[in-house]
Amino acid sequence: MTKAKLSLMMFLEFFIWGAWYVTIGTWVGQTLHFSGSEIGLIAGTTAIGAIISPFAAGWVADNLLPAQYMLSVLHFLGAILLYFASLQTRFGPIYLLVLLYSVVYMPTLGLANVIAFRQIKDSKTEFAPIRVLGTIGWICAGLIVGHMRADATALPLRLAAGASVILALYSLLLPHTPPEAKETFSLGTLFPMEVRRMFRDRGFLIFAIASFLICVPLQFYYAFTNLFLNQLQVNNAAGKMTGGQMSELGCMLLIPFFFRRLGVKWMLVAGMGAWVLRYVFFAYGNPGPGVWMLWLGILLHGICYDFFFVTGQIYTDRKAPQAYRSAAQGLITLITYGAGMLLGSWLSGVTVDRFARVLPDGSTEHNWRGIWIVGAVCSAVVLLLFLAFFKDTEADGDAPATTPLSVETDMARAIPEVSL
Repeated sequence: MTKAKLSLMMFLEFFIWGAWYVTIGTWVGQTLHFSGSEIGLIAGTTAIGAIISPFAAGWVADNLLPAQYMLSVLHFLGAILLYFASLQTRFGPIYLLVLLYSVVYMPTLGLANVIAFRQIKDSKTEFAPIRVLGTIGWICAGLIVGHMRADATALPLRLAAGASVILALYSLLLPHTPPEAKETFSLGTLFPMEVRRMFRDRGFLIFAIASFLICVPLQFYYAFTNLFLNQLQVNNAAGKMTGGQMSELGCMLLIPFFFRRLGVKWMLVAGMGAWVLRYVFFAYGNPGPGVWMLWLGILLHGICYDFFFVTGQIYTDRKAPQAYRSAAQGLITLITYGAGMLLGSWLSGVTVDRFARVLPDGSTEHNWRGIWIVGAVCSAVVLLLFLAFFKDTEADGDAPATTPLSVETDMARAIPEVSL
């Protein structure tokens, strides 16, 4: 019964995010005629929330308030903010409300994990089946929005607001998860010295820099793909984009197999290389004979995400001191989903504006081929720099050899908190 409750919690948690985040760029860009920079700034609000989330989801839940009550309060506030955002038509109010919403929502991702981990006995075997319901929730949200043909409307925000109210009420039925510690807040409580010392390892430093940089072109996909597909008049764009999450589920199962054969470096290379291919496919695809390129670009999401980010979280888990693995994962999340995607949101918006022109009727026409080529080149530069400078010391015998069991154990322990 407890596992079923936790699974439904994950389903609703990611249903909410999947309902509004994929299509908000299409609504404000195609219907409200916002600029690329404005769309990028709105997409980047989640990155600001990710920067704050280690504090709210970690220290506060551990010290001040039972996690299920905090989850309920945040989702109730989030429902109000999303609903009022859906009523706006100007950039300023929409940006402010979505920013406040992201600051409220992003910590709930960590809170959901906190609740799940504290209520199960064996995280290595029990957490993954619970967490996978989150990805299914995201897929269901996209299919519903696509079926309603609501990509260019404010309806997805209201759908997410309604689901937030449901999760706020449902959170009160979740198992009690009280605070476990009483510590004075400081930087050291979030990112201990032992974690910061990890950057003295050249391999980990290069990995962290590459993770930050790859999140810059990554935001081209998250912020503008739905708008791109809709402007190409691809039918049911939101629904088709859920193919990325479906491929993510399949690739997750393949990680142990490829990890044993490729190792950390080449898994990460495969992930970054997939981003290059994805953007090339988008640049040259079309709704007619080239539609297969659009489909492949979407389906590459599993390799793009799992092979780089999940492998990176496993690598971080292995590099971190045993007592500080959670803090190390929080730091990598801050670097990628926080700082990296925040910079990527701004740069992707600026790039889209450079390849856009306003038509007499007030609509905007984009040179999408040029936009995606920029994304591909940025991804390729990061890939080449990583290939030139990264060295995995474990592959040279400085750490125990990887076994099938150890890969699956590390993978279960390092399941990503944020999965798009």
